[in-house]
Amino acid sequence: ISSLRVSDSGNWRRWALQGVLCFVLGRCAARRTLGQSVVLGRICIGAHPSLHLRPASAPHLITLQQQAQHQHMPGQDTKRQRSKTLPRPAPRQLFKCLYRVGNGKVDTGHNLIQMKLATYKDGSRDGQLVVVSQDLSLAHYATGIAPTLQRVLDDWNFLSPQLQDLYTTLNQGRARHAFPFEPHRCMAPLPRAYQWADGSAFLNHVELVRQSRGAPVPENFGTDPLMYQGGSDDFLGPCDPVMCRDESHGIDFEAEVAVITGDVPMGASPEAALEGVRLLMLANDVSLRHLIPAELEKGFGFVQSKPATAFSPVAVTPDELGTAWHLGRVHLALQSTWNGRTVGLCHAGEDMTFHFGQLIAHLCATRNVRAGSIVGSGTVSNRAEQVNGRPEWPKGFSCIAEKRAMETLQDGAESTPYMKFGDTIRIEMKGLDGQSMFGAIDQTIQGPDPAQAPARYLE
Repeated sequence: ISSLRVSDSGNWRRWALQGVLCFVLGRCAARRTLGQSVVLGRICIGAHPSLHLRPASAPHLITLQQQAQHQHMPGQDTKRQRSKTLPRPAPRQLFKCLYRVGNGKVDTGHNLIQMKLATYKDGSRDGQLVVVSQDLSLAHYATGIAPTLQRVLDDWNFLSPQLQDLYTTLNQGRARHAFPFEPHRCMAPLPRAYQWADGSAFLNHVELVRQSRGAPVPENFGTDPLMYQGGSDDFLGPCDPVMCRDESHGIDFEAEVAVITGDVPMGASPEAALEGVRLLMLANDVSLRHLIPAELEKGFGFVQSKPATAFSPVAVTPDELGTAWHLGRVHLALQSTWNGRTVGLCHAGEDMTFHFGQLIAHLCATRNVRAGSIVGSGTVSNRAEQVNGRPEWPKGFSCIAEKRAMETLQDGAESTPYMKFGDTIRIEMKGLDGQSMFGAIDQTIQGPDPAQAPARYLE
């Protein structure tokens, strides 16, 4: 204490005591601090911003005001930024600061957040949040930190470091109440969302389908992404059946990548919008192809042709993807297996015309995007290769509509039927180490069975 200069002596003893108390409650090994923090060797002491405590020989430390400016993200609640004129901070604000500093250095907003999260069925609509180990073998309930994923998204800066600590403990084999992870017990990671907006980021998909119909591609499709607003009140878990009323509707799977956002303000640039990505997951955006033309003719978008969407067992942070997450794209192959046969191994990064920052910026051009919004990439699609003057698609397809378009361009007619009751679809992405990154979407197409609707929420 004697090595500090106090510019305002009022109530300094109270704040010094409070800093020590919060330090004791924090994790000493992580050397967390609170308030405008100073680091003395291996000891951290927090102080109220009005005290301006500074170490005599540490001019490089970042003040709280500088830290707040550096950490501000698009859409972040500005009320949480401290100022010199604020009164005594609430205990909750003080405890938040415990997770903003680690290893004796002030967090400048670029610390890695690596973790995998899932939601288990528990009979409720929002399920129970669990942290999943990196190899997807173990899980641990996160109820001591947050009961649901939406709760985490609403207070990301405070709760995500705590979940990461649990994730690290789980991966090290030190979690006392870990249990085997079972994907069939999972709901969608975010079982219901404030909004689900699906884009068409792979221009090749649009070009291929329109070319097979002899329809030109408008020039602005290359600069302005397509996007529709889907239903977000009733997502499917990764192993829930796809319930359809009639096979004649033209049942099709669509293998996609999706992101869950934090708050992104209206008018955010693509670069700023990209910073709002919190989690990534896989999606099966089921389509009823034979209902689409009639809806498009009305000029008002999809409704009946887009039933409930399914998502992967696990949602992961961008940092968990490592180098595979680059410039707003996931540079990994997305595998689609239809009735036990691999039909697609499409690369999710190389032919993605619009990255996720651009998709989110398109969504928030005239409105705010709030934490818990989901944005999809659209069908992952790769361009054809010319083999002996004939177009070939060696990486396959991520939806049946593309396969039928390929057949039309190659042979002049479609030959592959859409899905039937009893068909299965498995969608999975493996990381650079060969391990499943998100777990697999593994679903069966089923006919109408009203009794199964409420059962999806049960274990």
